[in-house]
Amino acid sequence: MASGSGIKHKMSAAVSPTERGDVITSRENKWIKLFRAALRGTGPSGDGLIGIEGPKLVEEALRSGLEADALLVSATGEQHLPQILMAASASDAGIRRERIFKTTDQLFAGCAGTETPQGVAALFHQPQWNPEDVLRGRPAADGARSAEEPLVLVMTGVQDPGNVGTILRSAEAFGATGAVMTRGTADPWSPKAVRASAGSALRLPLMRGMAIPVLLAQLKMHEVQIVAASLHAGTNHSQRDRDALTVLRGPAAIFIGSEGTGLPPEIEHAADATISIPMSESVESLNAAIAASVLLYEAARQRKEIS
Repeated sequence: MASGSGIKHKMSAAVSPTERGDVITSRENKWIKLFRAALRGTGPSGDGLIGIEGPKLVEEALRSGLEADALLVSATGEQHLPQILMAASASDAGIRRERIFKTTDQLFAGCAGTETPQGVAALFHQPQWNPEDVLRGRPAADGARSAEEPLVLVMTGVQDPGNVGTILRSAEAFGATGAVMTRGTADPWSPKAVRASAGSALRLPLMRGMAIPVLLAQLKMHEVQIVAASLHAGTNHSQRDRDALTVLRGPAAIFIGSEGTGLPPEIEHAADATISIPMSESVESLNAAIAASVLLYEAARQRKEIS
């Protein structure tokens, strides 16, 4: 489950940073440095904080139950503050009063990872997901789980964070229970991936940096079919290729590799089925995000037919 169940000091929508005078004016301030590193980095290391920029994504993170560590607002961003504090007051964790800071537009721009910053950013603690969450989906408010069979999207060697975020957005849209990023894949909690996911990276149960042998063993243990997305699937009409016509209806993990190198041989060898997307011979391959979206849609279509 996502972290953030502990109750913190909630921030009332009636209180603003200007009322307390917590205005940061130095680029050497430790919080400015923390925000700059998070908003311009490639994702949190270890149990580091996730940097999220923009009022909409900050609100999404609060509504998703993530625990905020700090909020930074520029003069321009203050217009969004009442709505953000309202979202915080409705969450379990809220935002601690002493961790809401104001700064100048110029200093904020120096921290931001976007070309046209909106003046709002926050640092959040990582949600804590486990394999059960990934296989069974995000639990509802009452703790209930989806009755759907596991549908896991696995990314292996997808290095573009924009593609990673887009895939996560499609995974949530088409009913995946969770996602896994193996070692060598871009961090789903990097600023670019979070933006590309439109918040899905903050809601969808996921696991980062898993070793492929460990993941394959866990999937086999839970009797989840390993489905390898391949450019060559279906060419020899093997049993594995025929199985792909129905394998997405049951517990399945779809493995997506990089556009350049595809999937590692160990995944190809371990796969219960291979699957490809029929397309014109003049097109060599599809972008990883597009291919994943098409396969996730097909899985959702098949599952809807038998529901």
